[in-house]
Amino acid sequence: MDDDNYDSLSPEDRKIRDAQDRVRENEEQASLPYKWTQELGEVDVTVPVPKGTRGKDLTISIQRKKLSVGLKGKDKILDGELCREIKIEDSTWTLEDNQLVLIHLEKLNKQQWWENVLTHHPKIDTRKIEPADSKLSDLDGETRGMVEKMMFDNQQKQMGKPTSDEIKKQEALAKFMAAHPEMDFSNAKIS
Repeated sequence: MDDDNYDSLSPEDRKIRDAQDRVRENEEQASLPYKWTQELGEVDVTVPVPKGTRGKDLTISIQRKKLSVGLKGKDKILDGELCREIKIEDSTWTLEDNQLVLIHLEKLNKQQWWENVLTHHPKIDTRKIEPADSKLSDLDGETRGMVEKMMFDNQQKQMGKPTSDEIKKQEALAKFMAAHPEMDFSNAKIS
């Protein structure tokens, strides 16, 4: 895609170009000997193999920056350099129903979309990826707590009310004042 030319297109022409690019991309991806999906932290590759294939019939190599899948004594189904580095210890493969090899690759950089699985295969436009909506319930406890606190504080600020930290300070000050009635706080500056 010629980005300079794209920027000068009208919104209608961009829609047409995007649709054409999507069709081309889908055709290119469909012609690969595997299907793949990704999330920010992982890539899953599905490789069809002849029905009845057993694990011992396969030669599979998962390396930090390389991947190959094949059947013993035959040409490799896929073989090449990975688009980005992976965590080998967290990447796995399984054989499903003796006809599908499922490969799970854990990305080293969990903040980057992959353009392709193997560098010599057609690329996708990562700017057009629309990540699946994540739900608060999908987050681990600590992250969820931070997000909920941020949401609460944002809501409070919009309504002109104190944030959770400001509420804690006010409560601590009120406790201190109650515990020390002998002190005069009339001239204290409280911020």
